[in-house]
Amino acid sequence: MDVAQALVMGMQTWGIIGALVALLFITIGIDRIDEDARGAYIFRPLLIPGVLLIWPIVLWRWWQIETERAAWADRYRPVRKGYGLAVIAMSIGIVVIVITGLSVRQTWPEDITPVQLSEGASK
Repeated sequence: MDVAQALVMGMQTWGIIGALVALLFITIGIDRIDEDARGAYIFRPLLIPGVLLIWPIVLWRWWQIETERAAWADRYRPVRKGYGLAVIAMSIGIVVIVITGLSVRQTWPEDITPVQLSEGASK
């Protein structure tokens, strides 16, 4: 298995788990943790893309609210402790990706001559 296959398989796994969490959260969970969402079914499909991407945070917050570990005032306050670390990690990741992309050079086989695809393209 090469890197590309591993990345694709990882993203597929992330998406499948996210879809399952989105299905459970939108049908069952949102009614249990937010009384204002009870009976409001029109906006729920709008939540699907977000839940697909951040399903670990959704599960964590759902668990916190269900087990009453989160204080009532903290229920709607965003989780900000990890934001600074996430910003630093993503910034470093972007720099590493750009540097890696610029440093890896592909070479063109020298023995292959270019072929003109159509005569109208040169005019």
